[in-house]
Amino acid sequence: MSSDISPVSGITRRPGGVRAAVQVMAGYTPGEQPRDGQWIKLNTNENPYPPSPRVIEALHGAITGDRLRKYPDPLGTAFRHTAARILDIDPDSIIIGNGSDDILTIVTRTFVSQDGVVAACTPSYVLYRSLAEIQGARFREAPFGSDWSLPPPFVFHEADLVFLPNPNSPSGTMVSSQVLASWIDELGRPIVIDEAYVDFADQNALRLAANSNIVVTRSLSKSYSLAGLRFGFGVAQPAVIREMLKVKDSYNCDALSLVAAQAALEDQDHLRQTRAKILATRRRLEENLRLLGYDVTPSQANFVWCRRHDRPVRPIFDELKRRQILVRYMSFAGYGDGLRISVGTDAEIDRLLDELRRIG
Repeated sequence: MSSDISPVSGITRRPGGVRAAVQVMAGYTPGEQPRDGQWIKLNTNENPYPPSPRVIEALHGAITGDRLRKYPDPLGTAFRHTAARILDIDPDSIIIGNGSDDILTIVTRTFVSQDGVVAACTPSYVLYRSLAEIQGARFREAPFGSDWSLPPPFVFHEADLVFLPNPNSPSGTMVSSQVLASWIDELGRPIVIDEAYVDFADQNALRLAANSNIVVTRSLSKSYSLAGLRFGFGVAQPAVIREMLKVKDSYNCDALSLVAAQAALEDQDHLRQTRAKILATRRRLEENLRLLGYDVTPSQANFVWCRRHDRPVRPIFDELKRRQILVRYMSFAGYGDGLRISVGTDAEIDRLLDELRRIG
């Protein structure tokens, strides 16, 4: 009898013993990834420029050498020492991950028990809720202020772990290190400062990782153009890192991502050049969107968040998609709907602006 309903009790059975918490989850939905080359893709905050040539050289060496038949270094020792030198931190304060999302998962598994509490400000990265639900924890959120300021720390007093993206997505806004340090002191709870976009910002909170309650996460997907290889890392006190190592997958980063990440970090000149181009294009995008009647939030990331007070933006999103330009449409209770637009090349942004003028 092919039915999910028990003929005896009438109770819905879970297929294959799937956990009830998983069945009711909505799950995280990534940005759309078209499979042909005809689209202008400004919806997932990828870097529009190629990675450092050193990355290609390092990958070629790994493929033609002896690395692929052997397991990779589970700790990423060479990468950690390179990152420690560039960032001026202890290599033992670094943990590697399959993208910074992997680090977020590891932190959740380390700090949050089943029936615990995960908290975050909203609107922000929707994956945080999914991580709580996978862990079997409760999820609590509190809204940012109307100026994207932090809510009072006491609202998170029961949290086992607090996530704070800084710069935030989708707003692109950033809390200053001084304000953040004071807020953390008042909070007194473990917190992840998610710095996936920090290389496009004016400052960072890496020094706060000296606090035993703090884990700072970084990604090489955006600023280093390695979204396709999946590599990120976390920074915390060495004693905290040792606990996190107990719950990470044994070989969570493959040999190719390790050599590529190390090579990317070693070429800081390439990062500076790419960053400068993106910031210049970001300023031009913000200025032109305002001239077109959009309410634009000043960004510290490689994307821009914009809204219209005179109309909903979903029809604009749909029309752009019809014209094969992808941006990210998002809607949040209390904040309305908006478009998050990744900073592309100048040519891509010119095309976007031209189409927005035509749409009106």
